[in-house]
Amino acid sequence: MEKIVLTDLEPGMNPTGEELAKVLVSRMGLDPRKTNSTQDMYRTFLEFYERAKQAAQQKDPEIAVLTVEEMAIFAKISRQTMYDYLRRWTNLNFIVKTSYIKDSKVIIGYKLNGSTLETAFEKVRVRITNNLELSQKYVQELQRILKNEKISKSQRRNSDEDLDEEN
Repeated sequence: MEKIVLTDLEPGMNPTGEELAKVLVSRMGLDPRKTNSTQDMYRTFLEFYERAKQAAQQKDPEIAVLTVEEMAIFAKISRQTMYDYLRRWTNLNFIVKTSYIKDSKVIIGYKLNGSTLETAFEKVRVRITNNLELSQKYVQELQRILKNEKISKSQRRNSDEDLDEEN
């Protein structure tokens, strides 16, 4: 089971693109959770956006794809560490796995789950909203079950008292 960890970090006054990217990565729970981890995960975030823009401009979808190795380079971490973080990015639906053939080799990578940051973020929002809506159903079911258990317990107690009175 994958955790969705959202933060309420806010940018300062007149943020730069870099600062806002860091805030968004944190708010979506894509930041590394270990202390002293990379502070450059936002660079991967920005690179997905740049690649998506270039792919649309040049009408070449392959440009939008980043391999795990490339993602790790932008984040300034090892490829293996990037694999550890990758699950969160895909579970939130921010990026999707894709592949293409280049020079008779299959290239496997990831791309933004939409043509812009906004459309990719909309997929994240839907994922989080669906999680919250399901949680709301669980809360309603819990209330119903607790109410029924209380009624059932009360009826058993009354039934037991009736039996005691008869004896």
